[in-house]
Amino acid sequence: MNGQSLQTLIHITTLLLIGLAGGFFYTWQVSVIPGTLKISDTSYLEAMKSINKEILNPFFFVIFFGALLFVLSDAGFHLFNSRSLATLWVSLAAILYAITFGITAFGNVPLNNSLEALQLDELSAVELKDFRNYYEVAWNKYHVYRMWTSLMAFIFIIIGTINSK
Repeated sequence: MNGQSLQTLIHITTLLLIGLAGGFFYTWQVSVIPGTLKISDTSYLEAMKSINKEILNPFFFVIFFGALLFVLSDAGFHLFNSRSLATLWVSLAAILYAITFGITAFGNVPLNNSLEALQLDELSAVELKDFRNYYEVAWNKYHVYRMWTSLMAFIFIIIGTINSK
């Protein structure tokens, strides 16, 4: 495989993984979050605990970590091999997806860890309500940010693809 073929393969894989990541975060925003707004505090916290455990699986990891690895590789190939308009768009996509990754790592994951540490059956109704309010407001705020950064990264990868012609 020559360098051009490898760069093309990396770019196509980046496009796929960034699209899947952005789609995942968008779908969560328009389906799971509205659904969780309608359930009790205990049900919400139990559901989020369960989801937080189940999301840690190879299928999600390939998309979430793979998108970061491939978009950074894609940007690197563009920076070293070309100074085209596509390089700008792919580099911006890499920055935005790195922000998505950072929001998750430093925003959502610490909140998930706080939830995991709770013994829900030992909390009063007021404590459950207070924790849910704290967790849900912060978690959803971070989620909206990462949804937009991942979707913008996807749009920028598409624009980069168009400008590579």
